[in-house]
Amino acid sequence: MATFDANAFSAVELIRTKRDGGVLSDEQIDWLITAYTEGVVADEQMSAMAMAILFRGLDARELPRWTQAMIDTGVRLDFSSLSRPTADKHSTGGVGDKITLPLAPLVAACGVAVPQLSGRGLGHTGGTLDKMESIPGWRATLGNDEMMRQLEDVGAVICAAGDGLARADKNLYALRDVTGTVEAIPLIASSIMSKKIAEGTGSLVLDVKVGTGAFMKTREDATELARRMVELGQAADVRTVALLTDMSTPLGLTAGNALEVTESVEVLAGGGPADVVELTVALAREMLQAAGSDADPAKALKDGSAMDVWKRMVRAQGGDPDATLPVAKHSDEVLASEDGVLTRLDAMAVGVAAWRLGAGRARKEDAVQFGAGVVMHAKPGDRVTKGQPLLTLHTDTPEAFDRARQALEGGIEVGPEPVERQPLLIDRIG
Repeated sequence: MATFDANAFSAVELIRTKRDGGVLSDEQIDWLITAYTEGVVADEQMSAMAMAILFRGLDARELPRWTQAMIDTGVRLDFSSLSRPTADKHSTGGVGDKITLPLAPLVAACGVAVPQLSGRGLGHTGGTLDKMESIPGWRATLGNDEMMRQLEDVGAVICAAGDGLARADKNLYALRDVTGTVEAIPLIASSIMSKKIAEGTGSLVLDVKVGTGAFMKTREDATELARRMVELGQAADVRTVALLTDMSTPLGLTAGNALEVTESVEVLAGGGPADVVELTVALAREMLQAAGSDADPAKALKDGSAMDVWKRMVRAQGGDPDATLPVAKHSDEVLASEDGVLTRLDAMAVGVAAWRLGAGRARKEDAVQFGAGVVMHAKPGDRVTKGQPLLTLHTDTPEAFDRARQALEGGIEVGPEPVERQPLLIDRIG
């Protein structure tokens, strides 16, 4: 590997180039990412570059190079020694999105290994690791050797991504979070795909959320993000497909950590809300197909084999799958104001309410309440009567109820007749 020359380029000149709509060369991109990772380029300079990219974008040559440069700042995992193919799933984040929990053991029960490297929640979107950590004893951090053994023995692992993968992304993501540049589609695409490609999975299915509770509010933006991520995966020889899925209404009937674990176990037991089952099975079919398997995931849900893998996976990481999960100390109900049909239950409103109740965090170092969150007793299209409970709010800190109710204002609507709903599965790309 060539020695890094800190003086090869000027950060200011590269910022001006992108600001003015110019194109960065491969060498300039490589230098910029390495220089930022090594501390040669300052945070304020990379902030300016991120803002320039938000407005000017990265073209079809720049984005793959940017992503590869991020991959090259860290290690790459290799699952080729496993006795079965690998497939992974990534969701761009939503409310009530507990799909990873039943999905990983379901796909593993069908003979494909699932190395699910996951993250924590921030703001209104929940984090898979926070949900799993509500299970007593379960631990998120595994060494590479331990992860490989579990993938071979159990077939599935849900764990924290190590700091060694795409090291540039950790600081760049934090920087985007505080500089108003999280929404830059090229930077979202490179952030997600640099880690997924470095992870070493053979195939990848992307669940790109669109709607009020998602980062991508419009179908146009979600399609653009999905298309660019699929192109990045395919260019790196990772079989990649994306599903656009609706996030205008929360998934399932729960938003919160232990609450969502309970619902996930219901799905693995052959029950659970219809939308969670539908999306879990759809993503499982895509993952299995990408990995070359024709197994039927619906059968693995019904015959109990997915539940068996779930219990083995939880135990392998120190957890007790049969333990009682945390329950919040206080609860409060939100009642229907009139008779009619629930026409709207806004995902963002419910997500912010759950966050304010303690299910999420405002800063990465904040703790979460495992029992906090929202249980939904009705979904859009259901008939309701005045005074009927629509939601139950759960928290250990009852002073949070008022702020949670404020978040729900305008997010719940009851009308005389049903309104046409967006289908859960909107489009497939790749």
